[in-house]
Amino acid sequence: MLLLGLLALGLLSPAGCPKTEPLSGSSDEPLFRGADRYDFAIVIPAGTVECFWQFAHQSGNFFFNYEVQRASGMASNRHVLATVSDPNGFRLGSSQHVRGQINFPTKETGFYQLCLDNQHNHFGFMQVYLNFGVYYQGFDMENEQQVERKQLNNTLDAIGVSMRKLQVHVFHMWRFYNFARMRKGADSFLLESNYNYVNWWSLAQSCVIVLSGVLQLYFLKRLFVVQPAPKPRC
Repeated sequence: MLLLGLLALGLLSPAGCPKTEPLSGSSDEPLFRGADRYDFAIVIPAGTVECFWQFAHQSGNFFFNYEVQRASGMASNRHVLATVSDPNGFRLGSSQHVRGQINFPTKETGFYQLCLDNQHNHFGFMQVYLNFGVYYQGFDMENEQQVERKQLNNTLDAIGVSMRKLQVHVFHMWRFYNFARMRKGADSFLLESNYNYVNWWSLAQSCVIVLSGVLQLYFLKRLFVVQPAPKPRC
């Protein structure tokens, strides 16, 4: 009975992954933005495409950074195709390199699609580190000086403006930190791969040297083997 109940709930529930939709409550409540930024690593199997959706409001700044940390397969091609599309499905940018970034202002509110294409590699997977999201200034940069002039005599407002500036600077520092962490992770996997390659190649060369020495001794020994003289017959 419990199994049938769980099956019925699964059939009644909507399929698919949940999205960070904006709240449809009263107009007084602010729209829900969800998480503004993400950073994680994902493994893309051979010949597949992985896509993500990030919700963004209008007049925001969208950023998308990626780096291929390691790749498997015979050719070990580390180039991946990254594309970004707006809520209407129009492509805003693309990049096909080992690492890259796509930055653009969000001109409309909705879900922006990020896709990573590994279809050209049919025999190996790729591990890609992603860092994407959207940030908002909170005020127009053109009117910033006018607002600051009006708020010079108000200490609390001046502190609020300074705090918003500080948050923006801290956010950009976080972006540079994640970019450095991407490079560090890729370098770590590259060093580990080179270390294993050197070890196995050295082991193979050692086996070849020992085998060639054994074969040389065997053939040299056969050169000095004296055949016994045949006994005379009566």
